[in-house]
Amino acid sequence: MRLKLAFLMSAVLAAGCGWSGADATTESGGGTIEYWLWDSGQQPGYQKCADSFAKQNPGLNVHISQYGWDVYWSKLTAGFIADTAPDVFTDHLAKFAQFVDLGVLRPLDELAPTADINDGDYQEGLAELWKGQDGKRYGSPKDWDTIAMFYNPGALRAAGFSPDDLSDLSWNPRDGGTFEKMIAHLTVDKNGVRGDEPGFDKNNVSQYGLGSDGAGGGGWGQTQWSAFAGSAGWQVTDRNPWGTRFNLDQPAFQDTLTWYFGLARKGYMPSFAEIGGNNPVGPDKQIQSGLAAIALDGSWKISTFQNLTDTSGQKLKVGIAPTPIGPSGKRASMFNGLADSVTSLSKQPDNAAKWVKFMSGEECQNIIGESGIVFPARPSGTEKAIAFNKDKRQLDVTPFTDQVKDKTTFLFPVTTNAADITALLQPRMDAVYIGESPVSSLTTVNDQLNDLFKVAQ
Repeated sequence: MRLKLAFLMSAVLAAGCGWSGADATTESGGGTIEYWLWDSGQQPGYQKCADSFAKQNPGLNVHISQYGWDVYWSKLTAGFIADTAPDVFTDHLAKFAQFVDLGVLRPLDELAPTADINDGDYQEGLAELWKGQDGKRYGSPKDWDTIAMFYNPGALRAAGFSPDDLSDLSWNPRDGGTFEKMIAHLTVDKNGVRGDEPGFDKNNVSQYGLGSDGAGGGGWGQTQWSAFAGSAGWQVTDRNPWGTRFNLDQPAFQDTLTWYFGLARKGYMPSFAEIGGNNPVGPDKQIQSGLAAIALDGSWKISTFQNLTDTSGQKLKVGIAPTPIGPSGKRASMFNGLADSVTSLSKQPDNAAKWVKFMSGEECQNIIGESGIVFPARPSGTEKAIAFNKDKRQLDVTPFTDQVKDKTTFLFPVTTNAADITALLQPRMDAVYIGESPVSSLTTVNDQLNDLFKVAQ
């Protein structure tokens, strides 16, 4: 297995493998469970969970390690190769299918503490996402996310808009609808001319109506164009999960992307170069600096936006609005969920499963909900997160949760060959954003993606 891992993931840096797993267990069955996560904002909440877990399980403790997103996956892959992986880690849908293929995850059904996980305890559809093609469960739901629009109320007021004007925007690929009209008016060039006024200079813009989070080739456009493509009735694959035929050649997708990246050509959205290319300055920083008035982003960024300050150091009040209604007549948001997985290298799988079961249980989910950082997988935890943001932050986060309530979500695509898909798609999406390639070039990429599965068969 390690040779296969090393071959498939040879690009991953193996430096700094971290905790070695030594002395993980004792003869009495106690010891330290090593748990990894990438979100620093969630670490305090999970430490509270770990403290409660330790009290309820004498002799067992949880050691939590947090790493930034890129370092996290590099260290995890290195750990799988070198036998230094943690017992439990936060898993992502973009990664788990390949991990299942490589045999580095333990089926939770085969571990006593997690054998009775009930799909119905969690937001609809979340638990099913973490079952492999073999029907076994490889992740226990922890939280979920959707997409909405963050905005600067000051920029809206200066343009003559109110937050209410954001509630019923619509878009279409022909003229952009009322959404593009607003984005155009929110755009201001360095001479103070707005994007919909005569004399607008699209090559010298001081404030863009819409911020950008890059081309979206590494995550199916989740925080970029997915809400638009989804509201046009488009889906990534023929079925989800475990699709084998891709739909990047469909008019609904290509028309959406032609319009979306066309916003940058019109000067209403930053260019690829302006946001920093492959390492973009995020939408939060664009709103904070005044580069953008509105930006789409994920619910996991609520705390980030809430803590922004303006150039004088004063707190920058940011609002949240729903995604615009598309040609389908509905809004749309990609629905993603995270889970906790037990590694096949764990020397204490049953103890690890106890911790996984605790994290997906009501007590820990409510602790996380009360922190207001993310929306826990259990509905009760979600309600606590909504209440925290309303009461403590005076922030209405229902544009995120209404997508779930109104059933206007579509699931993050789960497929095998995830690393190969990203390697093919990301540079081509970048080229489209830059303007080096037309959107129609994605038809060739679509054929290449489909060929991956023909080879596998």
